[in-house]
Amino acid sequence: MPKPPPQKSFEQTLWDTADKLRGTVESSEYKHVVLGLIFLKFVSDKFESRRQELVDEGREAYLDRVEFYTMKNIFYLPETSRWSFIQTHAKQDDIAVKIDTALHQVEKSNPSLKGALPDNYFSRMNIEVSKLAALIDSINNIDTVEDQENDVVGRVYEYFLGKFAATEGKGGGEFYTPKCVVNLIAEMIEPFDGKIYDPCCGSGGMFVQSVKFVESHQGSKKDISIYGQEQTATTYKLAKMNLAIRGIAANLGEVPADTFFRDQHPDLKADFIMANPPFNLKEWRGADELTNDPRWSGYEVPPTGNANYGWILHMISKLSETGVAGFVLANGSMSTNTSSEGKIRQTIIENDLVDCMIALPGQLFYTTQIPVCLWFLTKTKKARVIAGHADSNHRDRRGETLFIDARNLGTMIDRTHKELTQEDITTIAGTYHAWRGEPKADGYKDQPGFCKAATLEDIKANDYVLTPGRYVGAAEIEDDGIPFEEKMTELTRTLYKQMAEAEQLDTEIRKNLTLLGYGE
Repeated sequence: MPKPPPQKSFEQTLWDTADKLRGTVESSEYKHVVLGLIFLKFVSDKFESRRQELVDEGREAYLDRVEFYTMKNIFYLPETSRWSFIQTHAKQDDIAVKIDTALHQVEKSNPSLKGALPDNYFSRMNIEVSKLAALIDSINNIDTVEDQENDVVGRVYEYFLGKFAATEGKGGGEFYTPKCVVNLIAEMIEPFDGKIYDPCCGSGGMFVQSVKFVESHQGSKKDISIYGQEQTATTYKLAKMNLAIRGIAANLGEVPADTFFRDQHPDLKADFIMANPPFNLKEWRGADELTNDPRWSGYEVPPTGNANYGWILHMISKLSETGVAGFVLANGSMSTNTSSEGKIRQTIIENDLVDCMIALPGQLFYTTQIPVCLWFLTKTKKARVIAGHADSNHRDRRGETLFIDARNLGTMIDRTHKELTQEDITTIAGTYHAWRGEPKADGYKDQPGFCKAATLEDIKANDYVLTPGRYVGAAEIEDDGIPFEEKMTELTRTLYKQMAEAEQLDTEIRKNLTLLGYGE
């Protein structure tokens, strides 16, 4: 019997419906159409649920009092902004205008959403009414209230952001970091309590996974404060919607803005920094226009040709005295000596800020094949502060850096993309926590080919290059118990057999060529 075709997930079904907009709407634009509608459905369901609650409690007099919704962290919606209104008018010619009006009213009625929602996208896109109606019908099937524990809307959002990144190619990377990479950073730095900062936050994925990490370890998101910044206006809106959908409060600055030239958190000292800066950003004007910037104090000025070290120094300037930063960069950042980069890296190393370096496998990102690595920096290696208290159980790791070569980990999920499994993440993070000497972790040991705890002298001897492969060496080859002489005899026998077969094939080829009139 033939196997039945696999059932599509509801995310895939929804994507297929949304994908029909392609051809009529630019791919870089239609994500805002889809995610704007998903957002509207979600806030409407929450609103209607709260409204019914007030009716059940006999408080009909308060149905249109905004404060009775905001007290439960629910957005108040005017009647023409509710999903039921949109669905009723879905097949009318002016539905695009009605959606734009609805989103505008939601933003106007809820100050926390200022600057978050798509602005006249639907009217400008000239989408066919039938296609927009089909998309509304499809989104109508998402029950956002019934399945709160599984974060159904968050799942859809995450799925769509990943699919958009894959579809859009290079541009998609401006707002999406693979979830497995974000999870690994969170498992490494453990952002339980304090201020979390991302200076180039994209669609807010780092924050979402941080909150998930806290909640999965029985913590509370009330114990963390989130700060971020994003330069691209449309991506800034995505981040605000993404966080609002999950009930995550965050300070992303008043407006979208360039972190280097308009830092909206000038006095921030963060306990945790998580980031995926744009790789090898050229012509960022730093060395030309920010020569005396205090963020470079004690270091060379980062070169104009590449912003990698500008990002690194910016994050160091934002770290609290007991904070830790984990961020993604292109592999070239570990070894480059271009312009002032080598000198900056040397100073960072000599200041004993480099906690851990991880070489990641290729093909993790949808948007680039550039090999990438993870940097982990901290201003104090002696003890990290967790939940407001110094953990005296940690080893004194001053003068030492952990190198992990994870290039052989990961599993292919399709023809071109790889993913770190949860087992991979546990292996990497567990190695780091063991090295830190945490009581919950097994004792640390160097593993040839995978991890090595190196001293500052070791790094100096390697010309201040931070590539893990320089330190971890080659993996040990397991002894299979077969004596060398026995192996050599078997290999020789196989080689002679293959040579004889090759000779026979040569004879057959010559014979066939002669039959065809091409013999010697």
